[in-house]
Amino acid sequence: MKSLKMLLAGAALGLALATPAAFAQEKGTVGVLMPTKASARWIADGDNMKKQLEEKGYKAELQYAEDDIPTQLSQLENMVASGAKYLVIASIDGTTMTDVLQQAHDKGIKVIAYDRLIRNTPNVDYYTTFDNQQVGVLQATSLVDKLGLKDGKGPFNIELFGGSPDDNNAFFFYNGAMTVLQPYIDQKKLVVQSGEMGMDKVGTLRWDPAVAQSRMENLLSSYYGDKNVDAVLSPYDGLSIGIISALTANGYGSGDKPMPVVSGQDAEVPSVKSIENGQQYSTIFKDTRDLAKVTVGMIDALGTGKEPEVNDTKTYENGVKVVPAYLLKPLLVTKDNVQAALVDTGYYKADQIKP
Repeated sequence: MKSLKMLLAGAALGLALATPAAFAQEKGTVGVLMPTKASARWIADGDNMKKQLEEKGYKAELQYAEDDIPTQLSQLENMVASGAKYLVIASIDGTTMTDVLQQAHDKGIKVIAYDRLIRNTPNVDYYTTFDNQQVGVLQATSLVDKLGLKDGKGPFNIELFGGSPDDNNAFFFYNGAMTVLQPYIDQKKLVVQSGEMGMDKVGTLRWDPAVAQSRMENLLSSYYGDKNVDAVLSPYDGLSIGIISALTANGYGSGDKPMPVVSGQDAEVPSVKSIENGQQYSTIFKDTRDLAKVTVGMIDALGTGKEPEVNDTKTYENGVKVVPAYLLKPLLVTKDNVQAALVDTGYYKADQIKP
């Protein structure tokens, strides 16, 4: 009887020590590739993916490539070679992965494009993202509403910025925004003094804030000698901070130069503080916890032989196929709802975003 009790106690201890990580070998390794740690947004994405995968009992191999395409390709090749069962990829350039993803497919590895569509390959199984067209619509609508264009005010001067031309999302953001802005441009209620329109002219390679700041400085010196810019379409908070730096250096935000209405995206801490300070007007909140949850849910479904849930099977044509996608809803954030959107939901603590 004593031996039986000891045996049962040992078994109970073993179960108690069996953390999710202990089952990771059985459920498999998930390779998670993120583009860069230069953006707080991608750090949050990586942390949320790793945390949620490990809670489900997977081994998560998380790597960042610091926006270097060869580095990300090398990381991907190593994950394929080392026996990853699933790949979650936020690509730097979604057109460069065709060969290695063929290798992944040949090994039966399932591939989920994470927030950025992987292009020119049939070997991407699913896509998880936010409604990127709607992101652009919300950004532009925030400018239109703040300027009072719907009430007949205007004309106003506006300059347009786009994201990185090698990021498929950048086109959705820009095109979504232009569905809102173009009618006002046609009516001359909005005037692009520089004449620079279209992603070939307004794109910002690698989403680089320094590039955006330099371009804004050039726009101001070349086209706004005796005029003021009233609004700036910015697709990402990092660019917004660079743009605002150029504006403040040119005297905006003081005297007879009010700060233009500037949009953004990702609710990064510096931009949320800027919104609270009355410089940046708006940002788009994309809750990375929810995106990670949807992505991990897809992996779990695949692991049990089920069809992952999707809600879009038409929009995301990658040059070879339409990739089944799950889209989450973005949320517009201004000073009016910072507390409700970002603090009350637990995304940030109040002291993190205090100006």
